[in-house]
Amino acid sequence: MAEWNCIFKRTWITGSRWKGLKMLWIWTCSFVSIFLGCEGLRAQSVDPADVGQFYPWLQEQANNQPMSLSYLASDWVDREEWRNTGRAKMHELLAYESSAGGLNAEVLEVTAKEDYTRYHVRYSVTANRATEAFLLIPNGLKEKAPAVIAIHDHGGFYYFGKEKITETEDPHGILQEFKEQYYGGRSYADELARRGFVVLVPDGFYFGSQRVDIDKVDERYAKEIRDMDTSTDSYIRQFNRFASSHETLMAKTIFTSGSTWPGILFQGDRASVDYLLTRPEVDTDRIGCIGLSIGGFRSAHLAGLDPRIRAAVVAGWMTTYGSLLKHHLRSHTWMIYVPGQLKYLDLPDVVSLNAPRPLMVINCLQDRLFTLEGMQAAEAKLESVYEKMNAADRFLCRYYDAPHSLNVKMQNDAIDWLSRWLQ
Repeated sequence: MAEWNCIFKRTWITGSRWKGLKMLWIWTCSFVSIFLGCEGLRAQSVDPADVGQFYPWLQEQANNQPMSLSYLASDWVDREEWRNTGRAKMHELLAYESSAGGLNAEVLEVTAKEDYTRYHVRYSVTANRATEAFLLIPNGLKEKAPAVIAIHDHGGFYYFGKEKITETEDPHGILQEFKEQYYGGRSYADELARRGFVVLVPDGFYFGSQRVDIDKVDERYAKEIRDMDTSTDSYIRQFNRFASSHETLMAKTIFTSGSTWPGILFQGDRASVDYLLTRPEVDTDRIGCIGLSIGGFRSAHLAGLDPRIRAAVVAGWMTTYGSLLKHHLRSHTWMIYVPGQLKYLDLPDVVSLNAPRPLMVINCLQDRLFTLEGMQAAEAKLESVYEKMNAADRFLCRYYDAPHSLNVKMQNDAIDWLSRWLQ
């Protein structure tokens, strides 16, 4: 702009009669320069980090983590040694070992469906805590069948767990709306059963049958809903708001106790595998897992940490942790944090502990919970691991032009993947 200003003055502004025009030009140029300067400053600040000036050095901290137990970090001669080392380190960081106790399994209700039978079951996940689950068993089985643990999402919907991905009679309107938004209106657990899988759908810690008991919480936090009719949609909405706001205090309590929230969740998922193996209908050499969102996060860790899982689908939760730091952690739950993990393993490294067993990753291009770069970096790392193991055909990553969800198309592709490797 300064250069053009000088040229204009030399060639046009030569006499006093042009003094007024000259001043107008200078003012115009000055205004434009100031405007462009302001726009430049604005452009630098259109994407500020959630933690302000602390972001750059925290991002540098993440970028400098060695991830020393990644399969790509060294030439591991003994894969089993690598797996065992990685799993042992994760268990150490997760900091949760349950007290010993049997499953004490019981059947609460049996419901005959057209193609399968639904069992409402309860079993212990620790000596002092139990969960409930739906067990779907295809009709007419003549031999042991492959099985899948279907893991429900988070979605800010705590009142229900297993019901979010399983058909139930007379479901609440709010539950139906949720299924329409995230699952295209279909309960994919039942579709798996129709396709010949034994399916176990457990309630995760803090959801469904394991949701926080309002009557046992300090009244200052729950007084607004204690007298509400618990059978209404409005109560469920209010409960979900309460449970969401209470997550922070719950997380503080868990961390201060010396444990982690993911450690509690993952232990419960492994206990669900324990229960599934007690069922005579199940082929113990053909067990898979699948989940969306926090269910995908749990599916990734169940596959990575439990060698009994033979194939997995991770939907809506496969990224690098470093890519979340700038302004994506705001949308995530306290249930994902494992202090110190990045020093050893990123998320794709964890699920790769099960490689070269089959893994499908489902990503959504309109998913606001992650950056595209983070999803692509995780894909690239997993692809490299499977290629290094000469098993490229056992890893599949697909992108769908949709928001955070597991719609019917994605479900069908996921079921085809599990059928290919387990049936």
